[in-house]
Amino acid sequence: MSEIMDMYWAAKPMARTLATAIVLISLSVYYGSGMFSFLPGYKHVFFTPALLFRFPPQIWRLVTSFLVSGPKLGLIMHPVFAYQYLSQLEAGHPKFQRKEDVLWYLITVGTFIILLNVFYFGSYDFLPGLIIAMCYTVSQDQRGQKTNFLFFTVPAQAAPYCMLIWSLLVGGPLLCEISGIIAAHLHDFLFRLWPEFGGGPNLLATPAWVSYLIQTPRFLQRDYGTAIQPPSRAGAGSTSGRSTGASTGSVLPDSWKTRGSGHRLG
Repeated sequence: MSEIMDMYWAAKPMARTLATAIVLISLSVYYGSGMFSFLPGYKHVFFTPALLFRFPPQIWRLVTSFLVSGPKLGLIMHPVFAYQYLSQLEAGHPKFQRKEDVLWYLITVGTFIILLNVFYFGSYDFLPGLIIAMCYTVSQDQRGQKTNFLFFTVPAQAAPYCMLIWSLLVGGPLLCEISGIIAAHLHDFLFRLWPEFGGGPNLLATPAWVSYLIQTPRFLQRDYGTAIQPPSRAGAGSTSGRSTGASTGSVLPDSWKTRGSGHRLG
């Protein structure tokens, strides 16, 4: 059991959190009258625009509507796919160099999916759209590589379209998945294609408040004590200079820089 927990905590944090939330919320929806009755049930998780404007507004639906998997096989496959693609985005994807970039990607793509479904497609649970959006984003930088989809090996860039074909065959949430591909393509256009080829600004640059939300704290709790991160090198260098009397702009020889501030004779 401890080995399983070690593997769990060693996983990518955002992907691990998303997959866990999908499992818990989905179990509450399908088995809410049993052991998961303490979690919000069917009536409290899906997206309902009218309930966002009541008092108090049920704003949690903007999040929980992305956390409900399909029943039966979907209860296994959706968390697996969500973890697989989000962990690839976290593991040094070329578009996302920082954790806050990944978080902002999820926020913006999720917003696009909600708007597309409110005005055009009409879905009220958005997890399939988010999964296929992440798959599309991952596959765009894997051109020429191969990947596995179910029992088949396909070109990496064809993976999201294989998902669409599978949904068409089994009667899955096809319209929601189409909205996910459109949202991912729109993000890629505004984030990368327009600045690189259109000469315009990056319209989806990560705002500072997102960085502030997930910045690393100065105090780090560890199993064997508390570590305090040292100040930046620039700050450390200026502090050292003040304590020794040395100045980075001094014209004195190096051997004199540690002799103190000095006193004038006579």
